[in-house]
Amino acid sequence: MKLDVLNQQGQATGRQIDLPEAFFGVEPNDHVIYLAVKQFLANQRQGTHKAKERGEIKGSTKKIKRQKGTGTARAGSLKNPLFRGGGRVFGPKPRDYSFKVNKKTKTVARNSALSIKARDERIIIIEDFDYDTPKTKDFISLLRTLELEGKKVVLVTGEEKRNLYLSARNVPQSSVVLASGLNTYNILNNHTLILSESVVAGLK
Repeated sequence: MKLDVLNQQGQATGRQIDLPEAFFGVEPNDHVIYLAVKQFLANQRQGTHKAKERGEIKGSTKKIKRQKGTGTARAGSLKNPLFRGGGRVFGPKPRDYSFKVNKKTKTVARNSALSIKARDERIIIIEDFDYDTPKTKDFISLLRTLELEGKKVVLVTGEEKRNLYLSARNVPQSSVVLASGLNTYNILNNHTLILSESVVAGLK
């Protein structure tokens, strides 16, 4: 599959680049995609939620009424979960939600996601560039030229480009990431994938 290489003004440069079949032409595996996305989202969770149970509530442990003869259920503590201000039954506790997914599985998932984007024609190749100074309006102009304004996009670069990153930082639904940090969730969670020319060349 060949795609035109565009410049930073969104115009064709006259060059074409061939997308490697090993990354952009595989049969998508839905299950490994599910595992990779699930792991990424699970790893984002802090897991710091906490609710106090009856043993952790501050209060007296004195028996509040006699055992029998009141006509109501027996009660031995104000910290009873049934009472207002009492502890919570089986409340949430701090925990680690992360889990392991094999590297080969994540590689298959990433290639499957790239293949889905290629199949849906949601990949754009752009020549390597960086801005002299951070200018948000220049990045917005690029998106407008590519007819991607208002859509969720991610631009993937081969090396860190600070001015480009700063230019896209304040643009809603847009992001700039390094190729080494690109994952299955980032690929599928965006409308269009904009790849730098060096990124595709590096894949070969």
